[in-house]
Amino acid sequence: HEGELLCGDHIDVVNANENSTIVVLADGLGSGVKASILSTLTSKILSTMMAAGLPIEECVGTIADTLPVCSLRGVAYSTFTIIRIVDNHTAEIFQYDNPHVIVLRNNINYDYPKTEMTIGGKKIYKSTLRLEENDIFIAMSDGCPHAGIGMSYNFGWKREDIIDFMETMSVSGLTAKNLSTLLI
Repeated sequence: HEGELLCGDHIDVVNANENSTIVVLADGLGSGVKASILSTLTSKILSTMMAAGLPIEECVGTIADTLPVCSLRGVAYSTFTIIRIVDNHTAEIFQYDNPHVIVLRNNINYDYPKTEMTIGGKKIYKSTLRLEENDIFIAMSDGCPHAGIGMSYNFGWKREDIIDFMETMSVSGLTAKNLSTLLI
């Protein structure tokens, strides 16, 4: 956020065991120090609990009980996306209030199934998909589609615009680091 020293988004990657990797992206409410603390706590709590094998219901319940709700806006502490890769064969995705994860399969958007669950009054989307070689996962906070809003000739990108751009870029065979740099 312009004028802030700290980022309100935080990512944790945890190798739960030799067969499972957990990636958590959290976006703290607001900006600056408050957002940074909220996103860091959210990602650390979720990644630690998921790595310990606890069910998603317990993880989300702990987040809801631990972190504050904004007294001004009455909304949640932090959004999150969890991607758990199991045995390099399966991906489990849990999403709360972030733009949905984009999955590119053979360089084309793959519209994977999503099941809606309610946990502690929160609408969580769960997906389980079988991985294929060279699948690309793009997880983002609302900072991606809202970047640049209000600036000359830039009204943000819709998720569909991001998909179109990333489909085109993914054909080149660039690394994940290079693809994310291009997106930014």
